[in-house]
Parts: sequence; C-alpha cells; structure tokens
Amino acid sequence: MGAWGSLSGTWSPRVLSVLRIVTALLFIPHGTQKLFGVPGAQQAVSALMSMMGVAGILECVGGLLILLGVFTRPAAFVLSGHMAVAYFMAHAPRGFWPILNRGELAALYCFVFLYLAVAGGGPWNLGGFKTKKRGH
Repeated sequence: MGAWGSLSGTWSPRVLSVLRIVTALLFIPHGTQKLFGVPGAQQAVSALMSMMGVAGILECVGGLLILLGVFTRPAAFVLSGHMAVAYFMAHAPRGFWPILNRGELAALYCFVFLYLAVAGGGPWNLGGFKTKKRGH
C-alpha cells in the first residue's frame, strides 16, 4: 500500500465524522428557521403540527442526532427521505433541473444523508463512546 493508501486509511473515518458534523451544523438552522424564526426567517414561524412544523422538528431533532452521532444511521435514513420528499414537493414542480428549480441543496442533503445511513457516522460520536465503554 502506498503513502496515499496509508493516509486514506488513517483519515477516511475521521473525515466521515467531519462530514457528519458539518452537514448537521449546516442542516439544523433550516429547522430552527421553521420553528423559531432564527436565524433570519424569510417566512412566518410554522405551526408545530403543520407540514412545515413537522419538517422543522425533523430537521432540528434529526440534525441534532446526526451532530452528536447518536442513532446516526436511522436518523440519516429518515432525513434522506425527508429531503427527497422536500425536493419532489417543493422543487421538482418548478422544473426539471435542480439548478433552475433551486433544489440542489435538498438533493445534496438527500444523498449525503443516504451515504451516512449506509456508511455510519465515523469514529467521533457519542454513540461510539457508549459502545467502546461497554466493550472494556
């Protein structure tokens, strides 16, 4: 194995954790905008049991689970589906191309969450710390 393979083997799991954390940090504000109007909501705060309210709950709670690395796979799977539904309900009716229907972010989140559902969250997570503690 060359130097690149060694570097890749060492850093790939860590970069997976970084991807999970950064994705969650960028995703959670979408939910807080819907639920609390922060930061800088462009629309009124949504009622909790409305479609936008439920979306905000999923984005806040699911995003927090992803951020902490707790139940990463199931949370990411649910959020991937949530983003697919958001894309097809809000963006696809505006046109085919994501760049034109402004759905590229929803599509990207959908596939990043799908990847996290399959790959897991990496070694830096609270769920992993609990597992390691029980193993010793």
